[in-house]
This record gives sequence, structure tokens and C-alpha cells, in this order.
Amino acid sequence: MSKTSADSATKLFVGPRFRRIRRQLGLSQTQMADELGVSPSYVNLIERNQRPVTAQILLKMAEAYDIDLRDLAAADKDRFFTELNEVFSDPLFRQIELPKQELRDLVELCPDAANAVQRLYRAYVEARRGESMVAARLAGRDEAASFEANPVERVRDLIEANRNHFPALDAAAETMRDELDAPSHDLFRALCERLRERHGILVRTMPVDVMRDTLRRYMHHRRQLLLSELLDAPGCVFQAAFQLALAEASARIDEIIRASGELDQPARQLFRISLANYFAAAVIMPYGRFHETAEALGYDIALLAHRFGAGFEQVCHRLTTLQRPNARGIPFFMLRVDRAGNVSKRFSSGTFPFSKFGGTCPLWNVHATFETPDRLVTQIIELPDGARYFSIAQTVHRAIVPYGQPQPRYAIGLGCELKYAARLVYSAGLNLDKAEPVPIGVNCRLCERTNCGQRAEPPLTRPLVLDETIRGVSPFMFEMAPPE
Repeated sequence: MSKTSADSATKLFVGPRFRRIRRQLGLSQTQMADELGVSPSYVNLIERNQRPVTAQILLKMAEAYDIDLRDLAAADKDRFFTELNEVFSDPLFRQIELPKQELRDLVELCPDAANAVQRLYRAYVEARRGESMVAARLAGRDEAASFEANPVERVRDLIEANRNHFPALDAAAETMRDELDAPSHDLFRALCERLRERHGILVRTMPVDVMRDTLRRYMHHRRQLLLSELLDAPGCVFQAAFQLALAEASARIDEIIRASGELDQPARQLFRISLANYFAAAVIMPYGRFHETAEALGYDIALLAHRFGAGFEQVCHRLTTLQRPNARGIPFFMLRVDRAGNVSKRFSSGTFPFSKFGGTCPLWNVHATFETPDRLVTQIIELPDGARYFSIAQTVHRAIVPYGQPQPRYAIGLGCELKYAARLVYSAGLNLDKAEPVPIGVNCRLCERTNCGQRAEPPLTRPLVLDETIRGVSPFMFEMAPPE
């Protein structure tokens, strides 16, 4: 290969990602150009992929903004591609032969357009699910009948867009925790005193026969926060911190919501609750101290929970938020699933390709934790594209449940790319380079792995093969993808 060809092959064209980072920093092209020592026209050419990003510019960006250069090197293109591939696997597009390379090009060159396609598809899915309800309303001549996008998915998108990191809330929560000046074991008392002294709110623990199925209730007219006796200590602390978030961080929360664009009322309210939850966790586990302790302890979840007076799930969730410049943690992903495989929580500061419209792979041992309650298990998993991850999983349940009522139990999965696993206490004694990973898929409808005994349905991306003379390990056979 000639020198010219080699130079061309190593050029880094990252226009859309470069533009995304600039916008996240709140800079104009002129402002960024001044700080990088280049002309505004050069920045414009980079963002239009007409000029590559040089090593000098990368170094200047890292120095000026303390950004993680992984945001440019890989960004979210793998996750976006997986999500877009899931969209185009729908039978709606079966007659369209869309090469995967074209999808990759769309994600790489036009990420905003790719995101728009995903949002349109989600709206279509919600509309399809609501057909019977809409038909019933129309039959009743309800002219106001309409359906809106799922607020849960809308808020998940907003959190993902911010990498599950809200620096303004972290800073305010750290200030509050310093003002409280209380150790973890005495934090609940300090929170209650602040609520009473500054806001006239009295915190009371009430018996279950009074609270019934409610764990927390704020009575505005009486200025009382009622907490059920079924809450454990970390739960009580969290609910008191949540009430303080609404009382003292509302302005910051509302500012984040306004900056997120047009939202309907359900999405706005859910986003507000999510941000208040974020603030509460940041008070219990203030960013600087929590990050420093996590690094020192090798991200030992049990020790972190003990040190900060938090629950296992609370710690796992907080670990996905550590993206502060100069103090970044491992980019974790987290999910919570029930026995039926329903995903009720999903957070990521990394690149794990969660399925937007389905469950998870049953070969991932996050599901197996229900067979060994309260025991933490680890696993190295590999997706069909070769990406490898280190996974930690354990079940959680409510501390106290009245006799005769079912005990809700969930599995919490926490993971990161395999290259970070050496920093985790859970990888001690493992040969990460030679370990044999467990092959999994995103979910059955997108996975093209053959001979999987756990397959629940054939992949939407491959035509089904029916042959009464053959029965394989998998109940479904399908045509293989042609070699690329």
C-alpha cells in the first residue's frame, strides 16, 4: 500500500459525533474554533465530514474540555445500529431489501436522522398497540380520542441522551450533603431535620394498616411526609431525600426539563420524578466521595452499599451515572428484570445495545439469579458482533412483606465492556484474556445464532425454514445470512 493510501485509511472522519459533542458543551462553531486554535470554517468542514479530525485537534479537545475521546472513537454508533436494525427487522419492512451497510452509513453519517426514524417507529408501535382502544373510542364518538408516545420510552431516551449524567444536580446534591454534615448512619435524621426546619415538613413512619399498599405519601395540606413501616432504612433515607429534591432542587430540575424540548404532560411529569430520584441518590452517594470510594474498593457493591447506607439496586444505579470530566467511573450499564423477563429499568453510560422493543437473552445469567436468591454471580458474555462484556447479577427483594402477600423479587444486572473488568474486584483470579464467553443475543427476534435451545421465536431478519424431516436443538430453523 502506498503512503498516500495508508494515510487515507487512518483518517478520522467523525463529523456528526464532533457536532454532537460541541452542542453538548454548549459551544458555537466560532467559540470552539477559537479554543482549538483553528478557523470556524475548518470546524464547519469537520462537522460536514469534508475534513478529518487530526491528532493535534484531538489532543487540544481532550485538554480544553476534558472529554473522553471514546466519545469520538466509538460513540454510540454500535448501539444506534442495533436499535435501527431492530426497527427494520419489523415485518412492515420485509419487502425492502436494505443492506446492513446502508444502516451503518445512516447511523455514522446522519445520527439525528437515524434517531428520528427510531422515534417514528416507536410512535407507530404505540399506535398499533392502541388500535383497539382508539377504535372503541371512535365507536363511542369520542372526538378527542388520541394516542401519544409512551412516556416511559420518551424519558428513557432523554436519560440516554445525557448518558445518565446530570452535572448540575450532582453539584447541588454535593453542596446539600456538605451542609447536612452527617455520616451515612445518621443521614435520615439530618434529612428529616432539614425538612422540618426549612420547609415545615414533618416526616412520620406509619403502620402498614394505615398506609396499606402505599410506601410513601406526601400530604401537602398537613405538611407531612408519611413513610410506611415496610420501607427498610435505605428506602426511608431515599424517600426523605426525594422530598428535599422537590423542595430545594425544583428550579434546576425544571431547567433540565425545559432544555429537553417539547414534552407532553405525562413525559414531563415522569422526567421530573426521574430527576428528583437522581438528586436523591446523589445526596446519599455524593459524586466525589462515591467515585473515589468506588475506585478504591474495586467497585465492590456490597461494601459501597454499607459505606453509604444504600441498597444494592441504589448503588448499581448510581454507578451508571459516573461520567464527570476529571472523575469518570467505569461506563456501566444496568437493567432490572422480573421472573417473566420484563425489563422495568434500563440505564447505560456505555454502549451496550439494549433492545428497545423486546426482552433480553435467556442465556444471560441475570435470569438465572432467581434460582440462587441473594447470591451474586458473574459472567462474560459475547454479542453476535463480537463485543464482550463483564456482567454482575443478583436478585433483590423488599425487606418486609406482610404474611400472605407475594414477595416481589427482581434481578439486577450490572455490566461493562470486558476491557474494564480488570478494575473490578469481581474479576480477581480470572484470566480475562483466555476466558470463554457465553454467546448471547440482544433478544430472540434479532439474534441470528443457530442451534440455540433457548430460542423462543425465529429471528425477524431471516426467513423461516419448515422441514418435517428434521428437528434440531432449536425449535426454529431459518435461512442463514449470506456472507458479506
